Amino acid sequence: ICFSGVCGDEFSVLRSPQSVVFRDGSWPIPGERIPDVAALTMGFSVEEDLPWPGLGVGDLFHRPRATVLITVKGVDKLALPVKGFSYPIENAVPFSLDSVANAIHNLFSEETPVVLQLAPSEERVYMVGKANSVFEDLSVTLRQLRNRLFEDNSILSSLPLNSLSRNNEVDLLFLSELQVLHDIASLLSRHKHLAKDHSPDLYSLELSGLEEIGKRYGEDSQQFKDASKILVDSLQKFADEMFNLYGGNAVVEVVAVKEFNSPLIRKGRSILQSSQSEKENPYNLAYPYNYDYSVIFNIILWMMIGLALAVIVISYNLWNMDPGYDSIIYRMTNQKIRMD
Repeated sequence: ICFSGVCGDEFSVLRSPQSVVFRDGSWPIPGERIPDVAALTMGFSVEEDLPWPGLGVGDLFHRPRATVLITVKGVDKLALPVKGFSYPIENAVPFSLDSVANAIHNLFSEETPVVLQLAPSEERVYMVGKANSVFEDLSVTLRQLRNRLFEDNSILSSLPLNSLSRNNEVDLLFLSELQVLHDIASLLSRHKHLAKDHSPDLYSLELSGLEEIGKRYGEDSQQFKDASKILVDSLQKFADEMFNLYGGNAVVEVVAVKEFNSPLIRKGRSILQSSQSEKENPYNLAYPYNYDYSVIFNIILWMMIGLALAVIVISYNLWNMDPGYDSIIYRMTNQKIRMD
């Protein structure tokens, strides 16, 4: 079990099983390679090798059943326990776990794993597989989140708000994100059998409520300090609950960034867009290198060599074969002729 603290733009591990090995060190991790770390911890392959010494090989035959990645925006430091592993982020750019979600969906489509990607403040939600039935009652829009906070079993009755107010929209946005964390663990606890199947699950959550509080009151304000403490306690509790629900076989990670260097741009293509022919390469350059080339080349090469050797050996034996002694067909025929 790993605990870790976040200082500045850092990638930290709150919980991880023994099958996933993280090494202690201050090696910076590129921001665009964070999805690759999530994929490798789950046992999936990546297109490019990751030369980052912070992640070890681990147990290849026991992969975690769930990965939970929480992105906290607009914060320099969270007072999480110091014990554990945390790594600075180099070039903190926006990232997405769409590639990991697609890999899970393609490999385990028949088992319908749980894939949940949620950004409450942006009302952005993506569910795949059994997540549609498990989290069908989860509040995702801002109006639903506001109404959820004022229900009888909300977190407002248990959280020490201190300087935060129930009448301020910015404070309610921050509290609604904490309510989402509580509801995810609560809804999953009602379907514990999903945490025991063979298909891996993925949870990607983006929290920006603390960033809005910092913009509204300032990072030196009492509201920001109280919100940071409440967020730390909620993250700890959420990590413990998810880790226990999956029987200690889940990875819970936190990415804290003050500000992304560039906005996240999703490439799209209109269905009415006309296809344009690619220009011929005037320099006659080769195609980009494919990392599967060496594997395919070796398979074809040794298969052809094996087939060639087999043809030579078979041809040699047929050429030097004595039909009267080496072939059971001729021997049986000769005996029958002699008997006749």
